[in-house]
Amino acid sequence: MFISVVIPTYNRKPILEKCLRAMEQQQLPVGNPVEDYEIVLVDDGSTDGTVAWLQESAADFPHVRLFEQDHKGPAIARNFGVQVAKGDTIVFIDSDLVVLPDFLHQHGMALQQAYAEKGSDRVFTYGRVVNTCNFEHPTSEPFKVTDYSQAFFATGNVAIARHWLEQAGLFDVRFQLYGWEDLELGVRLKNLGLSLVKVPAAVGYHWHPPFSLDQVPSLIDKEIQRGRMGVLFYQKHPTWDVRMMIQMTWLHRLLWGILSLGGRLNEKTLAPLLQWLIDTGRPQLALEVARVFLNWYNVQGVYAAYAEAEKQAT
Repeated sequence: MFISVVIPTYNRKPILEKCLRAMEQQQLPVGNPVEDYEIVLVDDGSTDGTVAWLQESAADFPHVRLFEQDHKGPAIARNFGVQVAKGDTIVFIDSDLVVLPDFLHQHGMALQQAYAEKGSDRVFTYGRVVNTCNFEHPTSEPFKVTDYSQAFFATGNVAIARHWLEQAGLFDVRFQLYGWEDLELGVRLKNLGLSLVKVPAAVGYHWHPPFSLDQVPSLIDKEIQRGRMGVLFYQKHPTWDVRMMIQMTWLHRLLWGILSLGGRLNEKTLAPLLQWLIDTGRPQLALEVARVFLNWYNVQGVYAAYAEAEKQAT
């Protein structure tokens, strides 16, 4: 198989460099089903000098094929990447993911084994994603309980035969705000009969800056956006499973309402506790505490967007 690693990026130059250098160090031993690979990098209108840096450093990244588009979001960028890719197999990762040298080898071996066992390629592999805020040594982070994911199809670390993406119709470009475009495609892939094979050995380390209070407004905005896109997800697939995923149930409303005391535990009232946790070297714990009000904003956003959609429909 020939793998095209599709990576959309937007203003991620420092971590993107680590991402690409790790991808350039892939080891494909004899007998591995991956014959070769390319890195299809789609710059989504970056303004931080990403394109100029890559053009100047092209010799350091022989596998990279750079494409540019105006800032249109990751769904359109990934579709573009698939359309220009040369490979029969697509691997999606994000531009803030740093992988190990056997990353493609592990995906390739798992796909080959699954194809043989199932007698078809109606399958895709999903690697392990470890969240870390260690920029200097991201791959030193251990796997944590909070890294566990039940997602069926997530573009942070997935490999799939290209023709299934094309048959499913690629990503829905209406998902222009934050969230759900990959899981929505996953529903369509599941409807085509594809199954998931988890490959914990295909590890990617997802870097994000240490949590700080100045990130809170952006995180709240993302949760509201995710709520709006969740309603679009539900409109396309009006099932209980989707309602559970987007937190549009009485259970989620009750849970986060109770935990946040009806919104009284919020970014303002919890700020002293969050800052204390950050100051004592526990930014990740602070982020987990902040999820109490972040999830409350998400649930509120879902129901507000749904009410708006219902009003427009009448």
